[in-house]
Amino acid sequence: MNIKHIIKRDGTYQEFNVQKITNAMAKAFAEVKKEGFEADLEKASELVKNHLNEFEGNSIDIEKVQDLAVDALLDVDRKVGLAYATYREAHNKDREFKKNFMDAVGSVYVATDRSNANVLNGPMAKMLQAGGVATKAFNLEHVIPAEFANEHKDGGIHIHDMDFYGFTINCSQIPVEKLFETGFNTGHGFTRPPKRIGTAVALACILIQASQNDFYGGQSIPHIDRIMGRFCGKNVSDEEIHQAAQALVYNLNTMHSRAGSQIPFSSLNFGLETSEGARRWTRALLEEYEKGLGHGENPIFPNLLFQVKAGVSRYPGDPNYDLFKLAMRVTAMRMNPTYIFMDSEVNRPYDSVEYMGCRTRVIGNVNGPETSVGRGNLFFVTMNLPRLGILASKEGGSKEERISRFFNLLDKEIDLCERHLMDRYRYVCEHIRVKDMPFVMGEHLYMGSENLRPEDSIEQAIRNGSISMGFIGLAETLVALIGKHHGESEEAEALGLKIVARMHDAMEEMTRKTHLNFSLFATPAEGLAGRFTAIDRKKFGEIPGVTDREYYTNSCHVPVYYKTSHFHKMEVEGKFHKYCTAGHIAYVEFDAPPANNLRAVEAILNHMADSNVGYAGINFPIDFCDNCGYQGVIPDDVCPVCGKSGHIHRIRRVTGYFSEIQNMNDGKLAEVHDRTSTHTF
Repeated sequence: MNIKHIIKRDGTYQEFNVQKITNAMAKAFAEVKKEGFEADLEKASELVKNHLNEFEGNSIDIEKVQDLAVDALLDVDRKVGLAYATYREAHNKDREFKKNFMDAVGSVYVATDRSNANVLNGPMAKMLQAGGVATKAFNLEHVIPAEFANEHKDGGIHIHDMDFYGFTINCSQIPVEKLFETGFNTGHGFTRPPKRIGTAVALACILIQASQNDFYGGQSIPHIDRIMGRFCGKNVSDEEIHQAAQALVYNLNTMHSRAGSQIPFSSLNFGLETSEGARRWTRALLEEYEKGLGHGENPIFPNLLFQVKAGVSRYPGDPNYDLFKLAMRVTAMRMNPTYIFMDSEVNRPYDSVEYMGCRTRVIGNVNGPETSVGRGNLFFVTMNLPRLGILASKEGGSKEERISRFFNLLDKEIDLCERHLMDRYRYVCEHIRVKDMPFVMGEHLYMGSENLRPEDSIEQAIRNGSISMGFIGLAETLVALIGKHHGESEEAEALGLKIVARMHDAMEEMTRKTHLNFSLFATPAEGLAGRFTAIDRKKFGEIPGVTDREYYTNSCHVPVYYKTSHFHKMEVEGKFHKYCTAGHIAYVEFDAPPANNLRAVEAILNHMADSNVGYAGINFPIDFCDNCGYQGVIPDDVCPVCGKSGHIHRIRRVTGYFSEIQNMNDGKLAEVHDRTSTHTF
């Protein structure tokens, strides 16, 4: 035998010892046959040695030796050979898991993962990321059933927030009004109800921060105008109200949560209250947000969401029309507020509907009151819709045949998503106790938690939350099926509506079957922006209009690169919002802040309302020089006012929230680059 060395998996060389092969095969025989296998072991060993004697080199790869052992065992005793092959595969998988895990943890030392553009890059953020890498890998390999985990790995679905899979749930609309009446305890002492506007603002910030530590998603306060309006009586000066509003904006941009790794993802809903106190608060909040932060910087948080309703704020003569006008002025400079259209088909049945800035919407409830307050989304999974379009079209055939195949594939993928969501729901109910979410559940912030004790499951409460299936890339799906997307073809639009309605109806049926709140989500897709596309391009090649960009289009949006009018874009996208009851958003893009064109802003917002849009915003570039304070569109790295370079910050909206552009992942960067503002009215 010429072999002197064996090449290990890490590339190092060790002295070759043929007895180690015999020992490994002996363990396989002992595991399966227990005893009386000596003759078979000798036969298998001889087969391996014969092959090794024919080997010409003086070093051999360990995987080659393993192959010889498997072949020999299969020849002598198939049952033992299969057991050895299974054992080998499991160990290879375990080794790969450990390697990938260590590589992922190691990458955190270089820079924070950009799947979330508002995670900081400090030591606590790195610790959060390292922990997330560990729990995500563990959950994917050992907690989530293989059918769903494999579909995630293959890019058919995306299981969101796997790092928190068995730890907590997504988000909430905080019942601040109730807590201001009763007081609350964050774990280190009881806080009495506030009596003054300054105290109320401070406690509202604490509630957001404390809640954020119990959830992995964002936090929102519903009807903050009514809440804060109670503290804005005639004896309270405008200056005091403005100072409180300024403190709210400053705090929500500077305080940290999750061990210092993030600014809380905060949203504030307002616009429907017409009392004098509520109006004074709303005006002060908008004006302080308009001023920006200490050096005029654009606030990142909170997201401001203004509720527009005919008879309240939409038209001249409505009691809050002046506040709507002020909100539009602030939007034209700061990109916030965004707008909830209460008269849209999806929101009209309810007195008040609140959203999260990311677009999440929770209102329907088969287990309790239909309100946003004290509730939130539990978790969601996103379907790779373009993948189904590609697969349906690969076999050719007529348009009708391609579409028929697509709907067959869609139904199967919906079924898989539903089963995954139910599996995750059961896992959460079995593993999370009230004591695991001590503030939110222990202080009874979540609807249905009022009578729960520390050792109880949170199931009684979270039955009031929503469980959602999301989707991405309707535009690319339609191109794959019929060659055009819904922004450029009425036929494609009709097919797109049929597809989204099919998914919506499936969620409604799941609600009836399970008595849980299933809903369809127009996925924001931040970290997911380029993941599906990269996987599909590798599988299917570059398909024009489908896989030829770095990202798939968000949910049911008209592609950002497609040139059309603002009005037409809203007319198309608004038709989908009634189906996406878990959340949706529509945007129009300007090439600069429209601060000097407020008539255009109002015309756009009114057209959004007329187009059945449920929730919408206006996007434009916000560039800021931190040396001189200049804000405007800055095309390069040199400030046009002070002439300094290296001081430019570029803020864009990503998945509903603001972020500096350098923090975005590659897929999102490509999408932002492609955004076209050459629309006409």
